[in-house]
Amino acid sequence: MSRRAFVRSRWRPVILCAALVGSLTAGLSPHAAAARPQLDDERALYLVTLDGPGASAYAGPLAASAYRSQLVDAQDRTLAAVGSVLPVYRWTTALNGYAVSLTGAEARVLAAEPGVALVERNSVRKLASAAGSDTVSAGLPGGTTRGGKGVVIGVIDSGIWPDSPVFAAVPGLGPAPRGFQGSCDEAEEWPQSTCNSKLVGARWFVAGFGTDNVSSASSLSPRDDDGHGTQVASIAAGNAGVTVRVRGQQLGTYSGVAPQARLAIYKACWTAPDPDKDGCASADLVTAIDRATADGVDVLNLSVAGPREIDTVDRALLGAVEGDVFVAAAAGNDSGYAAHSAPWVTTVAATVGRQRRGELAMPDGPTVAGAMVSGSGVGPARVVLAEDIAAPGARTNAARLCRPGSLDAAAAAGRIVVCDRGEIGRIDKSRAVQLADGVGMILANVHGVSTAADFHDVPTLHLAAADADVVRDWVRANPETAVTLRPAGFGSDAPRISSWSARGNPRAGIVKPDVVTPGSAVLGASPPATDSDRRWNFTAGTSASAAQVSGQAAVLRAKHRWSPTAVRSALMTSAAPLVGDVPATAQGSGRSQALRANRPGLVYDEKLPAYRRYLRGEVPAATLNQPSIMLRGQRGTVTRKVTNVGTKAMYYSAHVVGLEHHQVRVTPAAIRIAPGETRTFRVTNLGPYTPHALDSGWVTWLGANGITVRIPLVIAR
Repeated sequence: MSRRAFVRSRWRPVILCAALVGSLTAGLSPHAAAARPQLDDERALYLVTLDGPGASAYAGPLAASAYRSQLVDAQDRTLAAVGSVLPVYRWTTALNGYAVSLTGAEARVLAAEPGVALVERNSVRKLASAAGSDTVSAGLPGGTTRGGKGVVIGVIDSGIWPDSPVFAAVPGLGPAPRGFQGSCDEAEEWPQSTCNSKLVGARWFVAGFGTDNVSSASSLSPRDDDGHGTQVASIAAGNAGVTVRVRGQQLGTYSGVAPQARLAIYKACWTAPDPDKDGCASADLVTAIDRATADGVDVLNLSVAGPREIDTVDRALLGAVEGDVFVAAAAGNDSGYAAHSAPWVTTVAATVGRQRRGELAMPDGPTVAGAMVSGSGVGPARVVLAEDIAAPGARTNAARLCRPGSLDAAAAAGRIVVCDRGEIGRIDKSRAVQLADGVGMILANVHGVSTAADFHDVPTLHLAAADADVVRDWVRANPETAVTLRPAGFGSDAPRISSWSARGNPRAGIVKPDVVTPGSAVLGASPPATDSDRRWNFTAGTSASAAQVSGQAAVLRAKHRWSPTAVRSALMTSAAPLVGDVPATAQGSGRSQALRANRPGLVYDEKLPAYRRYLRGEVPAATLNQPSIMLRGQRGTVTRKVTNVGTKAMYYSAHVVGLEHHQVRVTPAAIRIAPGETRTFRVTNLGPYTPHALDSGWVTWLGANGITVRIPLVIAR
């Protein structure tokens, strides 16, 4: 059977369509996206959500199978309003709903049906990876050999390359996880034997994206075509002690954040013939969430962008949390507001951190430093400007940029070549130098200070524009003098928010993002590059940041019997604020710290029915027991509850710091709280009213044992 015929038979009856954007609402949720005008006879795929939760939140007398049958019956009753068409997907665990092909007129009929909460048109979302123009860090994540035993992390992404040693069945993973019911779906290029004791589940969903829209080179299986899913999975839970060797350079050993955790893969993101159309259809994402929740994963990672409103995907994520699943999602990589603004999702933004450094030592001249990932140096060797060694017939400008084939090998052999940045990939330039028999490269910015530590074909130092000008001037004055290019360890720059990491909406009523982690040049496993045997690569974006938080949550869930909301609170209240004047709408609680989160002292736990009431518009965001506070207007009081998850009674005192324009009082100012006890406190904005749009600070409980429990406080106009 052909590859495409296999999928069509598997999903029959399935109506495949191009993914299109827009939504219709039934008027029952204040969070739904606005509708887009549509022709009555235009047919497209729609996501239809019915009132009430899926089976993950059901606590009634019926068996789960009987309750699911009731949900299907309710779905069929609504479908009868448009002629009982067959749905493409049904959801009965994380969501009560379905995906179905409709005309515009039929979509409006369904939106008006009793019991229908939301009708939203299928759309394609981008993976939350970024080209990232920031200075980047290039460390090996994790650094631990243990953590996550017995926990399953579900990864909804572009699949996985299972042949990497970070996904091998190694000793020390511990007993098989209890309660996980996932499977390894067989497909072309993916026999069931592909899975093992590390990779315990693998499924794939393409009906929303459409097989006709998938690149012919893609594998209709859980196998990764893009590399993104493999990197995310390895960052979250790659095995420990795996040697990292790239192009002859040994860079140490690798470990994911939770190396003993198991992985379940849900491929819902696809490559298209046109790379601009790559992405993840919302219908496939919701189906993956529903399936992962039914399978019984403990942690769910979603490194996919989305709208700032609460949509069908976020509603399904609520069902996952109600099914005892911790959810980490990427905030997104653009200048807009953060995606996944729902209070039940741990939304993760990105920082830029330490950088692997190198330096160029010029005799009787300055030493300049920049980004360099290579662990081996070059020299003494002479330096040559690329524009001075153009190959016969090559244009000088092509040589200056080190385009492939533009350099004269006779002049480049044995030398360090200075190449200008721009127009082609950075790694393509070092490959051109290698092909011309050069031994090293200086990648010179023409403008700006942005530098990147990449895996190059020859040892490469990437310099900011001012330092590159110094090198050019020195080379012109000393063309015969040899220099030394050498690694210089790590820089000491404090973490800062990436310029492309999405910020939270100060008018949303909820502080987002929740936490930040490094999101630039994070190392992960990768499918083999088409032009080399490289098995590792750096990734940038809030996708890498979310993967780290998923690993941290797995470590905590392996150690404690905490709810997803308690785990979220532990990660947030133990986070380290970034240095400088960084508002909470950029950093949330700050940089998450897994070790400190293991002993949070107090947690802000929330009863899950409160999220349903919020979703229905019955309660405001301020009343949710979030580990953050956003106040609007001149004055106001909110309450919060903290629970002692320690083993001893403890005294805590309250402090408010960081606000510049308001006075805030915490009542009571001190508490004594026994193990397992919950205490309520009030936070009151005393004013005065100011015209400032945003005031950001912290409410901190300081324990007698030194534990600090800190949450962000935002006062928005």
